[in-house]
Amino acid sequence: MTNILVTGGAGYIGSHACKALKAAGYTPVTFDNLITGWQDAVRFGPFEQGDLLDPARLREVFARWKPAAVMHFAALSQVGESMQQPGVYWRNNVQGSLNLIEAAVESGCKQFVFSSTCATYGDQDNVVLDENSEQHPINAYGASKRAIEDILRDFDAAHGLKHVIFRYFNVAGADPEGEVGEFHQPETHLVPLLLDAIDGKRDALTIFGTDYDTPDGTCIRDYVHVCDLVDAHVLGLNWLEQGKGSRVFNLGTGTGFSVREVMDQSRAVTNRPVPYTEGDRRPGDCTRLVSGSTRAEAELGWTPSRSTMKTMIRDAWRWHQSGHYDR
Repeated sequence: MTNILVTGGAGYIGSHACKALKAAGYTPVTFDNLITGWQDAVRFGPFEQGDLLDPARLREVFARWKPAAVMHFAALSQVGESMQQPGVYWRNNVQGSLNLIEAAVESGCKQFVFSSTCATYGDQDNVVLDENSEQHPINAYGASKRAIEDILRDFDAAHGLKHVIFRYFNVAGADPEGEVGEFHQPETHLVPLLLDAIDGKRDALTIFGTDYDTPDGTCIRDYVHVCDLVDAHVLGLNWLEQGKGSRVFNLGTGTGFSVREVMDQSRAVTNRPVPYTEGDRRPGDCTRLVSGSTRAEAELGWTPSRSTMKTMIRDAWRWHQSGHYDR
């Protein structure tokens, strides 16, 4: 079986990617430092603990497993934290990725699938972003991801490192079979936060801003089901295996959901009210951030079939009721 090195494979998205890779006939080799990931989530292939800031450890792993491709999810990803500690983000995300890219090229691994972000586009409010939208990141997280994209382009030109880059906003849902799911400590994402409130694990969900220029006054964000997202990454790997060139794809629904719409769907799925309070807007929050996926649908044949809010909430709720990791 073909080995694929999955960095961040013990995390939320990475663990789902490992399951999708195994189902597609690959052997996913997880590389993770377990700072935000969970060893219990590594269920679909071998595990190598290590840090991207350790080039020698990376060379060991490449030499042992000889992966045909890299699927790179590992990154620090909290926007607010990135503004308070930019050095940590540039060092971890950019230097770590550079170490990974250099190790891949050195080992002859010339196929690279990169999990980027629509945060590279910056503050482009109330438009549907596509791959040609200008990139003007406004925080260290988005800037670090943009820098990695630039590194990949340079290594393609210099060393023939073919890559597929995926940019997206919010990810929700969980594996429908309940083997892996979303489990952060602390939690910062809307869907698990409101499920915590429904379940009594927190007092209430806070809605930050109710006076936006939207139908219900709350801001709108794009959500993609985690299983749809990782399916796109496997399709990106197939794209490279077919000898096609480096490419960037946005992944989104093109419409998005408001905070109140997410809450309404949660009530419909769980039959429980969402305890909530209303707070002020947070600095930097936009009215509407959504991404199109026309290119991914046309060129990769990707269809976000599970990315309805009801399905995302239903799958997340199933995991939320019984799923967790201990280590």
